Amino acid sequence: MRHGGQILVDQLKIHGVRRVFSVPGESFLAALDGLHDSGIENIVCRHEGGAAMMAEAHAKLTGQPGVVFVTRGPGATNASSGIHVARQDSTPLIMFVGQIDNTHRDREAFQEVDYRAFFTPLAKWAAEIDQTARIPEYVSRAFHQASAGRPGPVVLALPENMLAASADVPDIPAPAPAPPSVCGEQIDAVLEALCQARRPLVVAGGSVWSAQAAKDLARFAENFDLPVTVTFRRQDRMDNRHAHYVGDLGVGMNPALGRRLQDADCLLIIGARFGDIASGGYELVNPAAPGKTIIHIHPDPNEPGRVFRPDLAFAAPAVDVLARLARRQAPDHPDWAGWTSAAKKDHESWITPRETPGAVKLEQIVKWLSDNLPDDAIMTNGAGNFAAWLHRYFRARAFPGHLAPTSGSMGYGFPAAVSAALEHRGRQVVCLAGDGDFQMTLNELSTARQYGAAPITIICNNGRYGTIRMHQERHYPGRVSGTELFNPDFAALARAYGGHGETVERTEDFPKAFERAQTSKLPALIELRLDGQALAPGQDLAAAREQGQAATAR
Repeated sequence: MRHGGQILVDQLKIHGVRRVFSVPGESFLAALDGLHDSGIENIVCRHEGGAAMMAEAHAKLTGQPGVVFVTRGPGATNASSGIHVARQDSTPLIMFVGQIDNTHRDREAFQEVDYRAFFTPLAKWAAEIDQTARIPEYVSRAFHQASAGRPGPVVLALPENMLAASADVPDIPAPAPAPPSVCGEQIDAVLEALCQARRPLVVAGGSVWSAQAAKDLARFAENFDLPVTVTFRRQDRMDNRHAHYVGDLGVGMNPALGRRLQDADCLLIIGARFGDIASGGYELVNPAAPGKTIIHIHPDPNEPGRVFRPDLAFAAPAVDVLARLARRQAPDHPDWAGWTSAAKKDHESWITPRETPGAVKLEQIVKWLSDNLPDDAIMTNGAGNFAAWLHRYFRARAFPGHLAPTSGSMGYGFPAAVSAALEHRGRQVVCLAGDGDFQMTLNELSTARQYGAAPITIICNNGRYGTIRMHQERHYPGRVSGTELFNPDFAALARAYGGHGETVERTEDFPKAFERAQTSKLPALIELRLDGQALAPGQDLAAAREQGQAATAR
């Protein structure tokens, strides 16, 4: 006989879980008891949103479902931000939620929430376990659901009386390893369609990647002399320094790359959903008339054809397809060397820093990081205009080299950096964050300090919510409303948490500050005091206002 918390933790061990993230609650005391002496590391966080984002980042790094425990009511609703990230980013994640005694259901008991109703629109599957003896069954299904097809988040509610009760029930083995799910005939069909093109473009993206997949993508591009682009915030799908990498189809993409996307006569989409951002709001590639051959490979059979009709499509994990493509020699095809070379030149021109106002030049600092970080460095970021400098000027390393939310969630970068620093303790982890972005999850500095994670966080302080201010100036020029921020002394705040903190007010002071941050071996924070005019890599605040005024005058 085992109590439900022990049965649950024993299932996690069977599924190879090494680390979970949590904020404790009285609703799942039995699970906390099960974790005691289990050998599973429990990273106790300061906010459920941060815990869920750490678990989501862990899943991105490992390819295995991340696991997070939160309590009922406000704990679960706080964590919903991380569930949304996992859903939009196609990340396998399992969240266990403490729940009220199920004999009290439908009385609006203390912190009662119907989790099936609340999370079904956000998660792949949301359920509640009412019988202790069925815990192994539900956990097994959760791991299958989280990883199958298009990966995503699963939510399991755990009534506290069910979890505390005992049962004599056998364990269920972990999911059986799946054999490679692609055959030679499928690869032949891809190459036949691809080699009829004169202007092909490979579009890589999606979740559950690997270091080997990044190498296989590079080898495939080399063998066939193909240009490779990646989707929004999937820049580590291939080392950005590679001769065949030509940029990302992200927010504010290189206009030359956008034109190349339009001009391409064949898109080989591997792993990516290929949605609104990659297609330029469905304007660069029109779903009604794409004007090109589309080959779409995605792990979920329901994804190809959902928006863009493919000329060839099949369901398979990107890692399996790339492993086969990398071993193939190129059959006869048109000469793509000039097309690929021109795309690379466009990219090199785009990442040449363009000067922005102020004594601290963010473009120069990002370029310095790109040139000086180790080859195995991991960069993270949340959301805000500051990220545009990173996406444009930083050459991401091959997987795992970049963690960021395709959902556009602010506050993601720092929890992701903590998770990465825990998983890869020998690697340099750097988070680039905005001042508003960082303040959403900065309390996880305490978590980092407690568990010995030592990422370096660079705060881009311009005293505002920059993205919203940019749009505000373009649409309502000069009418500033709701976008100004009062900020703390970030460096002093880092020191208060037991970390290393300092402020940089000149570009030339940054390298030494970064060196001191590395030497500290502590969670470190470098605050960059940016000029208020530094709005975006391609436009300052004054220019955005002028653009808005001109549009208003028309």
